[in-house]
Amino acid sequence: MVDVDVEAGETVLDVYERNGWGDGLPLEAPTPERVDAMLRALAPVNGRPVDPDEVIAVLPPRSGEATRRTIAINAVLAGCRPEHLPVLISAVRALAHPDLNLRGVNATTHPVAPLLIVHGQATVEGGFNAGLGAFGPGNRANAAVGRALRLILLHIAGARPGPGDASTQGGPAKYGYCVAENLDESPWGGYARSVGVDAPSAITIHCGEAPHNVH
Repeated sequence: MVDVDVEAGETVLDVYERNGWGDGLPLEAPTPERVDAMLRALAPVNGRPVDPDEVIAVLPPRSGEATRRTIAINAVLAGCRPEHLPVLISAVRALAHPDLNLRGVNATTHPVAPLLIVHGQATVEGGFNAGLGAFGPGNRANAAVGRALRLILLHIAGARPGPGDASTQGGPAKYGYCVAENLDESPWGGYARSVGVDAPSAITIHCGEAPHNVH
């Protein structure tokens, strides 16, 4: 819980800024009701509700413990819809995989960021843009989910500029970096299946620079 001094003209955004929360842009208030509504989107496992407070990943550099609840809080902050939460949870699991080397990604002075690519049914169910302008503004799913992943890195992993993120200049991809695979128009077939993931929905995390054209 946070206290807002309304009489002094303080806003919720002022409280976020004072505590070092957020990415510098306006945020939704993660009220218990909004977070619970987000968590209700998760499907039961073996007929039982999932534990929202189970630690599902430990994220460097701070070794922050990510739970479904803390992921949901950041999803609300970023403006996600409930159907986006399973995508984010899968993305956080991927971030913690040793082969990704998230500690190295945060430690480099190069302006790299985790790119989240959504595949399969989740693309349609979540409303992701896989076509024209997919890396740009105008689509809530791409913008909010990409932003939520960055907020998770800021708030849980501790990847803030300076001690937690050594990128010298930073970069626009560090605000949000999320697109979807356009399977319907791909001449190569689904990427996830090509690397051995046979599932209705999948995600890929690739760490790199912001996109730039080569002429």
